[in-house]
Order: sequence, then C-alpha cells, then structure tokens
Amino acid sequence: MSKKDMISRLEALCLEVTDSLNYELVDVEYVKEYGDYFLRVYIHKDGGVNLDDCQAASELLSEKLDEVDIIDKAYYLEVSSPGLDRPIKTDKDLKRNLGKEIEVNLYQLVNGSKKHEGLLQSYDDEKVILEMVSGTLEIPRDTISLMRLTIKF
Repeated sequence: MSKKDMISRLEALCLEVTDSLNYELVDVEYVKEYGDYFLRVYIHKDGGVNLDDCQAASELLSEKLDEVDIIDKAYYLEVSSPGLDRPIKTDKDLKRNLGKEIEVNLYQLVNGSKKHEGLLQSYDDEKVILEMVSGTLEIPRDTISLMRLTIKF
C-alpha cells in the first residue's frame, strides 16, 4: 500500500472516531523522525481541547487501529490540539476564522509581497479575501503556501 493510500485510510478511520466523539478532525500526519514513526492526530472542539479529550480520542483510536492493522511498523500515536499557530488548510478552518486576523504566506508575489496580514473577510474555491489597512486584497488560493491566525502578545 502506498503512503498516500495509507494516509487516506488513516484519515477515514480517524474521522470515524472523532465524529463519534463530536470532535473535529483537523489533520493526520504519519512521519518518521529520528528512526521512529509517529501517527499524529490533531483534533478540535468548540471551547478548546483538553487532556481528557485527547485521552478519549487516543484510547478509541488505538482500539480501532489495532482492529484494522493498517500500519505495518511500530509507531507512536499522538493525539492533540493543533495549537494556536495551526495552519488554516480547509474551508472548515476558513469558516471558523472568518473575521479574525490571519497571516498569509505566498509562493509568489501578490501586490508586491509574499506575506500579507489582515482580517479574513471571505473566501471561495478560487480566492481568499483579506481586509487590510490599505484596503481589500484578493489572494488566489493556488498562490498560498501557508495561512494561520496572527498571534499577538
């Protein structure tokens, strides 16, 4: 099985588990780091994710993973909140962050820069629209390398 197929199956399994617990599945990563494999599952719920949420998801997910035996190598399972600086990847992420200040990093220049910050005003399949001090900026989605909330301390 290819890594892409395995990730797809893992995402489906994780989605089944998170849906059953009324959590949102944010992301699934299967990576090798320093000789060890890690399956990282990031979850979200309104009001925030706590340790009990991670434990409940981890226990149920561990049982399901043992049943289906998709991964043929020893690995560590980690379930956590994606954190404040998590990437904004999906339409669901965009919807959750409408009206919030985000930073957008680009593959190529748009309006003379590869980095923009502003309020996320709207989005569609083709573009993201930011309200900035200098006005409204439409950014083609295929030029975006990374979006995330702007964190100010």
